[in-house]
Amino acid sequence: MRSGNSCYLALDQGGHSSRALVFDQAGKLLTSAQVTVATNNIGTRRVEQDPEELVSSLVASLEDSVAQLDDEHRQGLVSAGLATQRSSLVCWRRSTAEALSPVISWQDRRADTWLHQFEKQHDAIHKTTGLYLSAHYGVSKMRWCLDNLEPVQQALVEDDLVIGPVSSFLVRRLTGERREIVDPVNASRTLLWNLSRNDWDPDLLKLFSMPVSLLPECVPSFFEFGSIKTETGSIPLKLVTGDQSAAIFAFGELQPDTAYINIGTGAFISRVSGHTPIYGRRLLSSIVLHDGRESTYVMEGTVNGAASALDWLEKQAGQKISRDQLPAILQSCNNPLLFLNGVSGLAAPFWDADFESRFIGEGTFEQKLTAVIESICFLLMESIEEMKHLSSPPLQIQVTGGLAALNELCQRLANASGLPVYRPVDREATARGTAYLLAGSPQRWPEEDMGQWFKPKPDPAITSRYHEWGEQMRLQLRSE
Repeated sequence: MRSGNSCYLALDQGGHSSRALVFDQAGKLLTSAQVTVATNNIGTRRVEQDPEELVSSLVASLEDSVAQLDDEHRQGLVSAGLATQRSSLVCWRRSTAEALSPVISWQDRRADTWLHQFEKQHDAIHKTTGLYLSAHYGVSKMRWCLDNLEPVQQALVEDDLVIGPVSSFLVRRLTGERREIVDPVNASRTLLWNLSRNDWDPDLLKLFSMPVSLLPECVPSFFEFGSIKTETGSIPLKLVTGDQSAAIFAFGELQPDTAYINIGTGAFISRVSGHTPIYGRRLLSSIVLHDGRESTYVMEGTVNGAASALDWLEKQAGQKISRDQLPAILQSCNNPLLFLNGVSGLAAPFWDADFESRFIGEGTFEQKLTAVIESICFLLMESIEEMKHLSSPPLQIQVTGGLAALNELCQRLANASGLPVYRPVDREATARGTAYLLAGSPQRWPEEDMGQWFKPKPDPAITSRYHEWGEQMRLQLRSE
């Protein structure tokens, strides 16, 4: 049993910021702090972050959040959890934990052409890893670092190199433990991890010529990762996971009849498949938790361009998008264009890393902006339709993340899917899901959350645009 005064520190290292939030045993948010981090986009394929900035931003946010607690809650702070971007990768020195590369973002596709040589092994790779053969996942980024970065090559010669998910690097730096370890969720996004064995796969290591000695040791999601030292004491780090994997736990026990959607930099949709993975040809089979005894899996669809697609439009149009004005624009624009959204590469269920984003027709900035938002809904719809072939249809959708604040996005999603969409009050799901797991998965979590339901309405216009959009997507894919 947990003490009634127990509380939990949830660290969320995302694409735009590092956040630290403290929750009590009932799921009530006690304190929060956030530090913005920069993302460096180099051309159309390279996306990087500064590893030292990620470390310093996490430390600053956690110190701030802990400092806001009163003495009673600070003494009740029993554990911490860390959730990170799953497919982002970094190289560092084993001896000193000095970063030797930028953090290469999950959005990065710089080594896509290197993967083409393995296309004949795609089905076997998918069956082993649950992933599609894509440059978004870690192994091609690892190869690029080994082939192109002199500090990485030097550390390799000196037998002092570690390559791994950004979560492993952050654990090392936050705890100071001289042990390289990785949780299963983040390890699973490398194309080197065996979904059923919960470990690195020898055949894939051989196929991709990746020495296991360079990789962190695989451990469960719940593990004694070390202690995070703060100005007021040490906090045991007991959970490490991925951002999207934590998000689906934000409001309690997973429900098989619910499609979980989290919309941030990208958009991710998950359906629970239980303790056995379900394999779909055009979807991902993803692990979301391994508690040391058993694993929990989901079917997953991914949209690479969500908030990042709005960033793309700003650059294309040379016009800043006011988030305050977005709701009014979406409400008033009844004749948007169609946007074929390949920002950061086209993911599930189409999978085309080189797909060129484009609008169908000419129109105003407002029409284009609305088209970008609708393209997110349409891509999510494609994954929902794909999931219907593999499992019973979902009965409802739960939507979280920054863009879930848009009522018009939620209503369009409800109308297009014909499913009720529930949006909780607290849309920042990653930290809340991390705290729920740390708290021992309480039956009621949180004790109160009066969110908003968006009931589907007849909407022939968006239904028509969705069908036309799908025809245009398939036409363009056939022509490339």
